[in-house]
Amino acid sequence: MSTHHQADKTPTPRYKPYKGPAGGWGALISVAQAWLTSDNALKNLRMMLKTNQNGGFDCPGCAWGDSPESGLVKFCENGAKAVNWEATKRRVDAAFFAKHSVSALLEQSDYWLEYQGRLTEPMRYNPETDRYTPVSWEAAFALIAEHLQDLASPDQAEFYTSGRASNEAAYLYQLFIRAFGSNNFPDCSNMCHEASGVALAQSIGVGKGTVTFDDFEHADAIFVLGQNPGTNHPRMLEPLREAVKRGAQVVCVNPLKERGLERFQHPQHPLEMLTNGDRPTNTAYLRPALGGDMALLRGMAKFLLQWERDAQAAGEPAVFDHGFLNEHTTGILDYTASLDDTAWDHLVEQSGLTLVDIERAARMYLKGKNVIMCWAMGITQHRHSVQTIQEIANLMLLRGNIGRPGAGLCPVRGHSNVQGDRTMGINERPPVAFLDALESRFKFKVPRENGHNVVEAIHAMLEGRAKVFIGLGGNFAQATPDSPRTAQALRNCDLTVQISTKLNRSHLMHGKEALILPCLGRTDIDIQAQGPQAVTVEDSFSMVHASNGQLQPLSSQMRSEPAIIAGMAAATLGTHPIDWNWVVADYSRIRELIADTIPGFKDFNTRLQHPGGFYLGNSAGARQWNTPTKRANFRPNVLPGDLIDERTRATGRLPDLILQSMRSHDQYNTTIYGLDDRYRGVKGQRDVLFVNEADIVRLGFKPGQKVDIVSIWNDQHERRVKNFTLLAFDIPAGQAAAYYPEVNPLVPLESTGAGSHTPTSKFVAICLEAASPSVLIAANAG
Repeated sequence: MSTHHQADKTPTPRYKPYKGPAGGWGALISVAQAWLTSDNALKNLRMMLKTNQNGGFDCPGCAWGDSPESGLVKFCENGAKAVNWEATKRRVDAAFFAKHSVSALLEQSDYWLEYQGRLTEPMRYNPETDRYTPVSWEAAFALIAEHLQDLASPDQAEFYTSGRASNEAAYLYQLFIRAFGSNNFPDCSNMCHEASGVALAQSIGVGKGTVTFDDFEHADAIFVLGQNPGTNHPRMLEPLREAVKRGAQVVCVNPLKERGLERFQHPQHPLEMLTNGDRPTNTAYLRPALGGDMALLRGMAKFLLQWERDAQAAGEPAVFDHGFLNEHTTGILDYTASLDDTAWDHLVEQSGLTLVDIERAARMYLKGKNVIMCWAMGITQHRHSVQTIQEIANLMLLRGNIGRPGAGLCPVRGHSNVQGDRTMGINERPPVAFLDALESRFKFKVPRENGHNVVEAIHAMLEGRAKVFIGLGGNFAQATPDSPRTAQALRNCDLTVQISTKLNRSHLMHGKEALILPCLGRTDIDIQAQGPQAVTVEDSFSMVHASNGQLQPLSSQMRSEPAIIAGMAAATLGTHPIDWNWVVADYSRIRELIADTIPGFKDFNTRLQHPGGFYLGNSAGARQWNTPTKRANFRPNVLPGDLIDERTRATGRLPDLILQSMRSHDQYNTTIYGLDDRYRGVKGQRDVLFVNEADIVRLGFKPGQKVDIVSIWNDQHERRVKNFTLLAFDIPAGQAAAYYPEVNPLVPLESTGAGSHTPTSKFVAICLEAASPSVLIAANAG
């Protein structure tokens, strides 16, 4: 079955609310479609059974951990889409680029670009023909070395990393760049869980979650905040529904009613599928105002403090865990003072919830002896995200819910090795101990100044302070805020280099010179001088395990990420500080370097042989606090007085709505698998705006009408996206939601989280204007 031209077809847009559960038959049908449209169906079916299995490959999708139990199938719907999307037989080769100019490709959708297939040979941009043309690997590496060596300072280059990169690739990359002389590591984590790392490092001494997969089986209460696992981490749905089944509290906190947080039909349970049954995934569902989570959490803590005082007065058992507080924490009195100073009216107004709702959440937290709190982008992409995550930690410390079985903090990471990349040193603000270890092992002076994060890198390129951009995976132009300005930043560069598996828009937003370097994906067999190689990844639970590709690469011209990095490093630095080509011939040699310099990786190669890999460990999970106080720190942050930024208020224009960006069910990060969003009832379209029907009427529009969305921010830039269809949706009044990256042009580059520099993609003040001409679709037609 050939569907080579599927991306060229224009589907009929439809909007019809979805009635089914998450998973179930809808997921099976979607997996089958992804499998059939890969043009590699039989091989991919066999390969998918190797996903997340010992001796197989790690899913290139999310970072959710794997059950220790063995099983025939260990992939979810969106993992299957990710595998089939990567393991296609379609090729983007020299003939493709000879046919399509860059200007012509710019007119195509992101979906169309990636649908064309795998990049198969290195390409160099020719400005005279406006086309990419073939280039040898040696010439590509020489061009990179020439530009890097001509820079006045190593800090005039930006070295981006996607979470797709393996531990081995990430370690080599940071070693190359630090040996070159820079800490400029703008990274995809800067745009997602940076706030988690900053907040937790200050509160508990480690910027990672403290729980393991097994902890979910022993939790009495699980809070899921600002997260949509049904689309972004579908394998998380099973532990949630099992928790409900055994009587645990599962409290979901999210403005939108996401199907995966409501009920789930397990595709691997035959009886459930045959009877079309399903099970709930929550015991309570709270829908706060955007940005109102900190107020909810503080309100819960304020109730706990009230009940603690009542218990003391009545001589009843304490609400707080005083033994834990006395032995392990500091700052409790300052924190309780901040609770007293926060008015109930302020908490209710900012949370968007009633006092009854806040009290109910507090009682559910109190009822659980062992509590896990999970969160994702709905928490981390606000101005006060660091403070909100520290409020989560504060609440958990009150009852000792960190460092014991069935309890702890769980920032649920996105891409499959984004946590491992940070462990390997992809960090623009690296710890001193890590730099000391590198300097001791490799005997060169390691740069000590902080480098650039994503937002700082964009500013540097816009202002001409950065002249070279190298992207290790990802789609920088589309993943970042203020899209037109980011595109201009890339175009300002003397050289842009994209190390990629598939064509994307970042290849088209090129510098004066540009290279596309095709790399192997997670599914591809990786053979180096010493034979077949495995790479490693780290999941959200700090488990490190091997990944072995299963398919022959489409082209002998494709190289692995470690091999590409070694090629760039050797061309630029020779054999300083290591023999790059010798090291990359056998990845176990890279792992020995990791073991020499990064805590937790002693005997890396030996421990990797253990089925399922090994646990890296977590200091806070062991109640060892690597903070300056050597204790867990309560952080008494001030609740924001106003969630709307002063630069929005300075325009004198009040927003019509507050917008959050989100993924559809048919995408992962910037990768668009299709134009449907099954759980939200959308088919064949992405330029849509989900709005409460009462707000649509209040603003003088009709469901189905086309509008322009305008961002409100006090500077000289107009931020507008055009011709979005209004969809009446079950969303709290005053809020709106739309798909990323389509609404990234609305996110101001200067609107970032305090302390994290993360773009505030979950809180964008907008106004709506009628599109011209106004167009209606059958917005509620089946």
